[in-house]
Amino acid sequence: MAKVVPDGWREMDGGNDAGDAIRPGAAAERERATLALLERALPAAYTVYHGVHWTRLDQGYSIYGDIDFVIVNAAGNLLAIEQRSGYLEEGPHGLLTRHRGRDRNVAVGIARSRHALHTRLASRLGGADVAVPTLEYLLYCPDHFVRQAHTAGIEPERIVDAALRDTLAARIQSILPPGEHGARAAEVHRFLRDEIKLEADVSARMGMARERVTRVAGGLSQWARALDFTPYRLRVVGTAGSGKTQLALAEYRAAVEAGRRPLYVCFNRPLADHLARIAPEGGLACTFHHLCERVLAEHGERPDYARPDAFDALIARAGELDVPDALRFDTVIVDEGQDFSADWATRLWRHAADEARLIWLEDPMQNLYGRTPIDLPGWVTLRARSNFRSPRPVVHMLQTLLQDVLPEAAQIEAASPFDADDVERLVYDAEHPLTQRVKEAIRLCFAAGFRTEDVAIVSWRGREQSELLRHDRLGANALRSFTGQYDLLGQPEYSEGDVLIESVYRFKGQSAPAVILAEVDFDALDERTLRKLFVGATRAMMKLVLVVSERAGRTLDERLGRS
Repeated sequence: MAKVVPDGWREMDGGNDAGDAIRPGAAAERERATLALLERALPAAYTVYHGVHWTRLDQGYSIYGDIDFVIVNAAGNLLAIEQRSGYLEEGPHGLLTRHRGRDRNVAVGIARSRHALHTRLASRLGGADVAVPTLEYLLYCPDHFVRQAHTAGIEPERIVDAALRDTLAARIQSILPPGEHGARAAEVHRFLRDEIKLEADVSARMGMARERVTRVAGGLSQWARALDFTPYRLRVVGTAGSGKTQLALAEYRAAVEAGRRPLYVCFNRPLADHLARIAPEGGLACTFHHLCERVLAEHGERPDYARPDAFDALIARAGELDVPDALRFDTVIVDEGQDFSADWATRLWRHAADEARLIWLEDPMQNLYGRTPIDLPGWVTLRARSNFRSPRPVVHMLQTLLQDVLPEAAQIEAASPFDADDVERLVYDAEHPLTQRVKEAIRLCFAAGFRTEDVAIVSWRGREQSELLRHDRLGANALRSFTGQYDLLGQPEYSEGDVLIESVYRFKGQSAPAVILAEVDFDALDERTLRKLFVGATRAMMKLVLVVSERAGRTLDERLGRS
């Protein structure tokens, strides 16, 4: 079996059309299939370097040009493979592909890329007087039957088309035999690894990031569920990205699988809706207010939302009524417990059946509503301080900002399995309006390889005060926002659009690969402001862009020690 470099190609997301550096999904899938074939069919004497989702830009162009794979044998000799998926045009000037409305000659592209790679390799090995390893080439077009090989501009024996694709591995070995181990091989491999400095395309990194973050953050589920005590009363104090919601889902699933009925309750409606979508049937996932609604409904009553104190009246009335058996559960999970009051907690425990498992999950750093911490005497407390989700630069920035006001931030461990770019900041003012800056932030995300569905605009302001949430689109990008309405199944309705936009309050408990935290405006970094900044910034998995007012920018600079 051949060695494939870089690894991680199996985790590649399906494709990306955010920019030229990202290949269309169908082509990437075809190239990934080729990688699987090469890894399986070539012997261990070969190493396959690939560009399926790894690029290194040099003055705007891929360092390989039109080369998709470079095969290296034991002796350090090379074979460059250009793969052309789909159909090609054949004419008197050779094989052609269409790119941005222009014809590109395949043979010319291969020759140019091969020459560039050969020149770089010669320079690395010591110049023109040094014997450079051979560099062969091959065109692989698995979907096209070449009918005019004599006019292709490429030697026929260097073409593997759809009729010959089953012979690809054999053809490679005939052109580039396995060879004997040579001293030059180590230098060739160093050249391909170090000089070219392959960098992961963001779609692949997201696939790996999600998988690795899920795996390492899932450790909290294992630790917590390995504890055994009676009665089971577990309080988890965990920072953002520590795996609290994964633990909640694990408990929920375990209860259903054991034939018990679980209840998951939180304050934030989008978070409750999200868990309800992914949780198995057999329990109830809802907000605390929705649970109160269910109590009234079981007694044939409906809340009066026309009252100015409708939600307080709803909670009070639900507390006066008996909890029906249909709303008593064997496992009760409270997520984002910092948003609950002591009175809510007391009312909530009425829904626990005898000997029920009770799990309370909270992050005091995300207390946006000024709730008094709840006392849970006799409960076992587990503290989780590792943030596996947020990029390290985000965590380090927050620790610097919070150190004098919320010293517990210093205990947070930046445990993301991936490094990321530094936090980017754009300042909006009279000369550079807010919408212009947010459009720039979107372009920064797209330029980094993120797709529209990977980006979330999170407004610092609430729904009623946000300027951004009044827009249907920003430039070429239609915005997808909550309409304030729910369908007949109780699911939130969103406007048509590509880029999600939410308030920081609604997006709490969720995350996105790239987050634009916008409309950030304050004149002092007091405790409430810092908590809000912590919540918004820790929504980002891989990239964070802050769009801040002039005064907020100055305040941040002062705290971060910047000029």
